[in-house]
Order: sequence, then C-alpha cells, then structure tokens
Amino acid sequence: MKSVVITGSGRGLGFEMAKVFHRNHYNVVLNDINEQRLADAQAELSAMPGDGKVFTCAGNIAKTEDLENLWKVAAESCGTVDIWINNAGVNQPMRAIWELAENEIDAVLDIDLRGAIMGSKIAMLHMIEQGKGAIYNVEGYGSNDAKMLGLNMYGTSKRAVTHFTQALALESEERGTGVLVGLISPGIMITDFTVKALGDKEAIELPEKTKKVYNILGDYPDVVAEFLVAGMMKNDKNNAKIEWLTTGKAAWRFMTAGFNKRNFFE
Repeated sequence: MKSVVITGSGRGLGFEMAKVFHRNHYNVVLNDINEQRLADAQAELSAMPGDGKVFTCAGNIAKTEDLENLWKVAAESCGTVDIWINNAGVNQPMRAIWELAENEIDAVLDIDLRGAIMGSKIAMLHMIEQGKGAIYNVEGYGSNDAKMLGLNMYGTSKRAVTHFTQALALESEERGTGVLVGLISPGIMITDFTVKALGDKEAIELPEKTKKVYNILGDYPDVVAEFLVAGMMKNDKNNAKIEWLTTGKAAWRFMTAGFNKRNFFE
C-alpha cells in the first residue's frame, strides 16, 4: 500500500488532501505543530471509509530535527514514503514590510520557505536511498509574481518556493535520482489561513476589494483537494505543475461573476 506525508495537515487544505488520499487506499501520515488538532484530525480521518492506516507526528517544520523525525516516523510506520507534500504555511499580518516585527518576518520565512526547502532536502535524501518517491511543494500568492500591500513577505516566500522547486526538479533529473519533484497550485482557498496571520495569532481584516476578488476566484479546500490529489496520484512526470485555478478558469470566473454571486465572508 502506498503512503503519503503531508506537513501542516491538521486542518485546511492539508487535511482535505489527507481525506482524499485515505479514501484512495493510501496510508497517511499527518503532521501539525498543534498536538490536540493533530489528534482530532487523526480521529476524524480514521473514522472515514478507507483501508489505509492513519499515523501522526507532531512537530515544527521550521526545525530540521522535527522534519527528520517526521520522515523517521513515516518510514517506520509505512515502510516507504511514496509522496511527500510540503504543505505547511502561515500567512503574514496584512501590514507593510516596515511595519512587521522581525520575529513576524522570521516566522513567514522559516515556515513558508525554509520549511519547504529543508523538507524537500530531507525527503530527497531518503527517497534516493529507497529508490523512488515524489515531492510536491505548494504555490501561493506571489508565485506568479503578483504583488499586494500586506503580502510582501508571504509572496516573496512563495515566489522563492516556485523557483526552488523547479530548480530541484532539474537537479533531480540531471543527477538521475528517479525522484519526481513538482508543484501543486491550489489558487485562492477560503480557510482560517485567509483571515488569520502567523497561525492563529492575529486576525486579518481583508479590504473589501480583496473580498470581492476572493468571492469570484475562491474555493473551499475540499473541492481543490480532490483535483490536486487526483493529479498527484496519476502524475509520472518530473517538474509537473498541478494547477487548479488556471488563467482560463480565472477569466471565466470573472466573466460569469454577475450570474454566479458568492459571498464567503457573510
């Protein structure tokens, strides 16, 4: 039976992807910094239909030793790790860069960027040893070079994640590792992440113009997860990009917004 590790999977997109993998006969290793949230997620997932097992490993993906421990738990529990997804992330407070405290900048860079880099490195080393595997990193606002007041550090991190992942895919191919590296692009999702910064530490008050765009382009994570997981399960190409909100789909959403009114913020 195949297995998947998903960082930051105690809730949100990570947990919704875990549900889809579990339903498709994968062993799932959940990870979250919050132990109670992790236990609740394991209990909920284990009660759902699926013949795979559900394991957990609490930890902070900004810490290399916690990432190493996550691999160890997954390997001991499942034997091999077929898919590793660097999903964990935090949003930034919606303020300009000079209005952010140093520890707030550090938190975004450590989790959103360094976590993806070190998670990929650790997974790559062990997947080379086991002779197979696939690593996916999650794109976000800024990956396509978009810019917005209050998302400078988050966008910078995600732009870097995209470059890093594409470069890692090239390295993997040129070294003949046999490990696939790719990006998953979920678009705009309506979760706690949207309205809370640095985990749950600070509420974000979105500008009305931002809410209007989110109402047009946004989706709930369960819908997006179905698409992304299906893409990962069937993908056999290195440097693949599994993209939910394509340019064409976004254009169609704007064109039909007058007939398809939604309000995620009521």
